[in-house]
Amino acid sequence: MERILVVEDDLALSTGLCFELDASGYVTQAAYNCRKAGYLVEKEKFALVLLDVNLPDGNGFELCREIKSHRPGLPVIFLTANDLEEDVLNGFDLGAEDYITKPFNMKILLRKVEVAIRRNGSGQQRQEQEAEECYRDDFLQVDFRALTVDRGGERLAITPNEYKLLRILTVNAGQVVTRQLLLEKLWDCDGNFIDDHTLTVTMNRLRAKIEDGEHAYIRTVRGMGYVWQKAD
Repeated sequence: MERILVVEDDLALSTGLCFELDASGYVTQAAYNCRKAGYLVEKEKFALVLLDVNLPDGNGFELCREIKSHRPGLPVIFLTANDLEEDVLNGFDLGAEDYITKPFNMKILLRKVEVAIRRNGSGQQRQEQEAEECYRDDFLQVDFRALTVDRGGERLAITPNEYKLLRILTVNAGQVVTRQLLLEKLWDCDGNFIDDHTLTVTMNRLRAKIEDGEHAYIRTVRGMGYVWQKAD
């Protein structure tokens, strides 16, 4: 089921929207301010965002700009009382799929949500596939198709198992990847699965190659496994 983030500070309206969307087969997550919405977009996957403009800790337009900078393929529909022409145009200029003013017809809103998700589905899938083929930030660039890793502009020598570790961790960024799963995915040059000690050694070597004093990507979760996180 498609997940929708509802960013609306009016509790009654938010509850009503979530109820109608859930009843139509979606799974909703409510956020009542910019801070919570930004956190959810960064950490979780959504098919669409319904976004108010006037929020208690900021402006929906700025939040939309932030969302589009991180998730350009994620469709946003503004749902707001701001009906000035300049506001509507601003919303579209920021990349919104639609701009709906309050009060609104729920059946029409549901149809527009359906169309926006369907229209952006293929683009979102391509974006996710591309994300699985590479990882990039200002310090580290990994291309899994070309099998190259650059750290601070320097090309690194990476082993096949280190590439496998990188791919599993980056694809599951923000989530705990258990040691058991990693052990099942890795094997040595003879095709034998590696043991727990070898996994620890391989992980430590990978950390030494891609991290430095200012950039830490792999966090150990004691007794469970590892989490790929944005560099400190």
